[in-house]
Amino acid sequence: MKISVVFGTRPEAIKLIPVILELKKDRTFEINICVTAQHRQMLDQVLEIFNIIPDVDLNLMQPNQTLSKLTATIISSIDEYFKNYKPDIVLVQGDTTTVMAVSLVAFYHQVKVGHVEAGLRTFKKYSPFPEEMNRVLTSRIAELHFAPTQISKENLLKEGIPDEKIFITGNTVIDALFLATEKVKEINPIVEGLENYNLQNLKPYVLITGHRRENFGQGFIDICESISELADKYSEYNFIYPVHLNPNVQDPVNNILGGRKNIILLKPQTYLPFISLMMNAEIILTDSGGVQEEAPSLGKPVLVMRENTERPEAVTAGTVKLVGTNKEKIIGEVSILIDDKSAYEKMANAVNPYGDGLASKRIAEILKN
Repeated sequence: MKISVVFGTRPEAIKLIPVILELKKDRTFEINICVTAQHRQMLDQVLEIFNIIPDVDLNLMQPNQTLSKLTATIISSIDEYFKNYKPDIVLVQGDTTTVMAVSLVAFYHQVKVGHVEAGLRTFKKYSPFPEEMNRVLTSRIAELHFAPTQISKENLLKEGIPDEKIFITGNTVIDALFLATEKVKEINPIVEGLENYNLQNLKPYVLITGHRRENFGQGFIDICESISELADKYSEYNFIYPVHLNPNVQDPVNNILGGRKNIILLKPQTYLPFISLMMNAEIILTDSGGVQEEAPSLGKPVLVMRENTERPEAVTAGTVKLVGTNKEKIIGEVSILIDDKSAYEKMANAVNPYGDGLASKRIAEILKN
């Protein structure tokens, strides 16, 4: 079976690499790895960690390109790729522009699509944007739907996807996390910007990440002002923020939070140092999807700076809380976790609903059968 695995961003790579490693164990499969490099630098960092060398690198990243331009470029380049390789099935993961565009071109070539992490929904077209619609469109095209949870499966059934084409596998991000934590323990990676510190001995810290388009503008201003007030309120805590490279993030973060004594602004971190940061954090404040899935397996409470999440299982399980970008809500919920030990322990000890680290094995078995 000729399987093409196509991805473009770091989160896609993290969640597909365990699948690639599993498929490569079985001679049933011929694996061809194609990267669009929608995110160049951050993607390369992950490939290097796991010694994954793409067979085809389209290198499509351009500075400040619009979603329309990116989509058009991916469609054109992937069209040529499919003409040359002619896979039996293409695997995509998640909700990026790469996923949607590759699935569309696969349909044009009548190539089956297997969608890893299928069925996540908010049922709000513009939240998250453009990810929600990328997922919906991909589901209409995909032949095999690898749903991480029962809720994801139910979402697909509601949209008319046949039951026999949906497989509950767990989320491959947990597979990747288990691989990564072993590497972190083995090599103790250096966090760029904290070279002179031992994370285990650093005073307790809140780890922050943020990059969502839907929060650009006033949303990020409110987030930053919340962090500023929290830093004043809890001087015994550090607030560590690896800042995304997008100017829509960089500008408000540097303007509002720069130069503060207990706020540490870092460059975006490579995968293993970031896992190390999560492992040693007290609380995680994020708008990331992957972090919502990973951090609970590390016993870390997660506050999600979004109005909606396509990962409601974590909210139901109690491993995450939605706080949006409302200043009072962010400050209030972080304060509860710092001040109320029982509230902290309740979140930290809640069971992660996203799997047991065996999702990739299940996907490989399904493809084989």
